[in-house]
Amino acid sequence: MKRKFIYFVVILALILGAAGLWYSSKNIYSKEVLKLEIIGPTEADLAEEIEYLVKYKNNGDVRLEDPTLTFEFPKYSIVEEGKSLRHTIGPEELGGAIYPGEEKTLKFKCRLLGKEEEPKEVKASLGWRAKNLSAWYESSTTFTTIIKKVPLTFTFDLPSRVESEKEIEFRLNYYSNTDFPLSNLRIKADYPSGFEFKESDPKALEKNEWEIGILNKAEGGRIEIMGNLEGDVGEQKNFSAKIGSWQDGEFILLKEVFKGVEIVNPDLYILQQINGSPEYIASPGDILHYEIFFRNLGQESLSNIFLLSKLEGEAFDLESIKAPDGSFESGDNTILFDWRKNPQLQILEAQEEGRVEFWVELKEEWDISESNETNIINQVILSQVRDELETKVNSRLLVLQNGFYQDEAFGNSGPTPPKAGEETTYTINWQVKNYYNDVNNIKVKAILPNEVELTGKIFPEEQSEKFTFDSRSREIVWDVGDLEAGTGVLNNPPNVSFQISLRPSSSQIGDAALLISKARITGEDQWTGQKIESESEEIDSSLGNEDAGEVR
Repeated sequence: MKRKFIYFVVILALILGAAGLWYSSKNIYSKEVLKLEIIGPTEADLAEEIEYLVKYKNNGDVRLEDPTLTFEFPKYSIVEEGKSLRHTIGPEELGGAIYPGEEKTLKFKCRLLGKEEEPKEVKASLGWRAKNLSAWYESSTTFTTIIKKVPLTFTFDLPSRVESEKEIEFRLNYYSNTDFPLSNLRIKADYPSGFEFKESDPKALEKNEWEIGILNKAEGGRIEIMGNLEGDVGEQKNFSAKIGSWQDGEFILLKEVFKGVEIVNPDLYILQQINGSPEYIASPGDILHYEIFFRNLGQESLSNIFLLSKLEGEAFDLESIKAPDGSFESGDNTILFDWRKNPQLQILEAQEEGRVEFWVELKEEWDISESNETNIINQVILSQVRDELETKVNSRLLVLQNGFYQDEAFGNSGPTPPKAGEETTYTINWQVKNYYNDVNNIKVKAILPNEVELTGKIFPEEQSEKFTFDSRSREIVWDVGDLEAGTGVLNNPPNVSFQISLRPSSSQIGDAALLISKARITGEDQWTGQKIESESEEIDSSLGNEDAGEVR
């Protein structure tokens, strides 16, 4: 009996010892034994070179043998030449073992591809065997970086309103301000129902897809698309487009744009014509030729009648009125046409039509209205009949273009006056003013001469996302967007400055070198529905001083 008890005690001890050893091995070599962490930026720009630090430390008192570290970059990252997205470092490179208290840091560099606000996760894992044990242990960790900014401009140049079944032409503009070349770029467009694709420049791969290839910093281009759009009046048609990089058979989205287009019919004006048109839209500075038509719709003739035309609106320059067959009364802004000077007002037979005319100019500038809807009114009184004829007036849209050599934003350099074969940098500044109506889809465009290049410096920096350059046509486009009435007149004007470099040729010696063409601003007046535009003066190396800019 005593012998059986001894056997029981021995077996119990062996069982408890094995369990203790198992428990000890499972807990001693837990994650706390080896501390593993990744340190890196929480935010990064598209294709910006970033560095991750992988740190590990043996916090235990046992040597960790045969360590193997695996680091995984986010999918489609751009890594150093010769490295893969899954990079493994074996025991030989890690010193064969990790000794108690030993700490080490490894560096991994890459560039991230993706769209704005997209999270990118890196992973690290480190496996090992504890001394005198055959079991394999592993610690792992992750780290996330958000793509905060994509310095890639991608915009639609597309009207907001079009007539049904009318051919339209629109553009997709792109421009890179990314320090690293973007390769394998491709653009895809999605058209709404009712759109019939006709052609594009450059030619499309599949009517809605274009291969861009590589895009370096300060380079850009455009795609021109032509087609027909059908739809019901008031219906909205939505266009969208994507730009991305083609990697391993997959499309990596970098930026996406959307644009809505409304199907409309033009308004008609049937009681008067201005400059030969019954639907004329006036603009500041216009000379207006009014023709007022009147018809006797009755069954009897009318005799000895008069016609009064009363002009209302701040835009009128009343001192410019010319009415050969009428008389102007400045006190109440009226022009009187009576039967003594106008035979058709003496006797107007049934169903007969008559006509009077006058000329008046519009001012270039006047007080801005709070209604954001500018119009002029011709209130007509014919015998006992009254009618109020309204004409919409376009906003006044201006771009002010200036050039500087002395500039704090960029700090220009190079000989001035410029010297043939040598580089001189200048700063070009654009300011925009919108006066009387809300205007959408505003763009400023200009052409760079062959001797002038962009340096990629833009201020304010956020405007770089709205800035494109077509390397083939040499055209710069600044996508200003939508502006309310009075913007830049009642407050500080929207503006952008960009640096250019001039390297004049020997054929320009003795003449001022052209730095940039006239800047043309366009926009869509939301009150009149018309496209409006104006131009600034071109700028050459004299910068307004005729004797200071001749090329040497």
